[in-house]
Amino acid sequence: WRMEGKRRFHPKSQQPRRQGSLAIHITAMTSFLKNTRGCYTKICNSWKGKNDFLKAQCHVCIILVIALVGNNWPNSYPRNDNHDPKMFWAMNAALLVAALFTLKHEPSDRITMLSRHQTEEWKGWMQWAFILYHYYRAYFAYNEIRVFVSAYVWMTGFGNFLYFDKKRDYSWERLLSMWLRINYFPLLLCLVVGVPLELFYIVPLHTVAFFLTFATCYAADALETKRGMSYWTSRIVAILATFLFLVVFYETSLKNVLLLFGQSGSQEYLFRFSSDKYTAWVGIVNGLWWKKCGDFCSWAYSAPASEEQHGCRNRLSARCIGWLQCVLGFLLIVAWYVGFGYLQDKLQYNPWHPYIFFLPIYGWLMIRNSSKYLMEVHSTALDFFGKITLETYTLQFHLFMCKNVQHIPIVVPGSGPDGPFILKLLNMLLSGTVFICVAMWARKVTVTTQTTVVELFRELSRPENDDDEEKIRSITNNSEAKMKDKKSSLSEEMSRLVSNKNDVEIELTEAASKN
Repeated sequence: WRMEGKRRFHPKSQQPRRQGSLAIHITAMTSFLKNTRGCYTKICNSWKGKNDFLKAQCHVCIILVIALVGNNWPNSYPRNDNHDPKMFWAMNAALLVAALFTLKHEPSDRITMLSRHQTEEWKGWMQWAFILYHYYRAYFAYNEIRVFVSAYVWMTGFGNFLYFDKKRDYSWERLLSMWLRINYFPLLLCLVVGVPLELFYIVPLHTVAFFLTFATCYAADALETKRGMSYWTSRIVAILATFLFLVVFYETSLKNVLLLFGQSGSQEYLFRFSSDKYTAWVGIVNGLWWKKCGDFCSWAYSAPASEEQHGCRNRLSARCIGWLQCVLGFLLIVAWYVGFGYLQDKLQYNPWHPYIFFLPIYGWLMIRNSSKYLMEVHSTALDFFGKITLETYTLQFHLFMCKNVQHIPIVVPGSGPDGPFILKLLNMLLSGTVFICVAMWARKVTVTTQTTVVELFRELSRPENDDDEEKIRSITNNSEAKMKDKKSSLSEEMSRLVSNKNDVEIELTEAASKN
């Protein structure tokens, strides 16, 4: 026992204090668990899409098992033995026939360039050619396929710029929604099947292009709202800053950072990102000027209200403008092919691609939108196929082909590399049907997961005060409804009394007249 100005205590006197401290910890833990359980119950009750989410995850598990079985299909042959240029062109011709038979015209008073249906149609026929390029080993179409890949990335920058510039929606919900839509299913597929994400290189390309567009639009909006810049000045400054960043990264040794990603010793990411280093940026620039292009098409192809309003612009001049636009578009495509597209050695073409890819894209857009009718018509078959491009892109490696796109599965006996043409065609159609059906299924469950997870995120990020406000609002609404019911009942009672009074007065008048 020591009394040197300190509190006197005995070691044994700490025992009750330890028991009290333990009891306090147990009480706190119990309270925490109760609160956690209460929050969990509250979230589950407010999360309306939880059942849809759980069902979607069960469906995703089944799809992943199907992909795993398909990727390890026991009976197959090397894809290089399936090189068949005639079948490549024949299947593309069949798609053209299907597109012509499913044309749908939707007249409109507005002139809309590159509408949603037209965009899905564009993605549809490019994806068809992309899959057949892999299946029939069409080496000769390499340069065109490179342009198709760039067109996908261009649409990511273009479409998201139009969305952000119009909606100004820079919320976490938007970021989460787009990340899930692009990455959710491919990442699960990589994990289950056991393939690197490099095989699905288009997925990281789209993801980076989206976040690049998001950052550019967010910076432009901040310059306009916080710095007081005008619309055009803020957009141009943000776009030039993005371009400067891309130049500094890709035209210097900084791009070697991409070698750190992917498998050891692999340069796949470096090659893919370098091939489309400016593609999304070009899409952003085109999105900025797209309204001007739409105004030109509205002037050129809309029906004139009067000759005084449009001057000499009439139906004949509209046709001339349309034909001139077609010719210019055709010349752009020819210029790309004559200058670079004819090169058969991809090692010679690849260094030029990041700087000339836009020529055939602009050419196609000019031809496809060269009249009001062409802007209003689209193919429903290609529109359908364009909506499942992400799923068909990832699943083609494991269902339409197998062994990580290196083999062709033999589903129909006798349809090997030396088998009859009919059996090989049936084998392709059967595996292709299964492939398309599973891709449709995968898209449906991915979209369900996307919407339900975003809904859950919205519930988690909602402040607790919102619940009190909702309760107060519900109580107020109930009281107002009760007051309305009372008022209506009182009015009905008053009207009944007035009618009874009138009846009594009529009876008294009749009795007085008789007397």
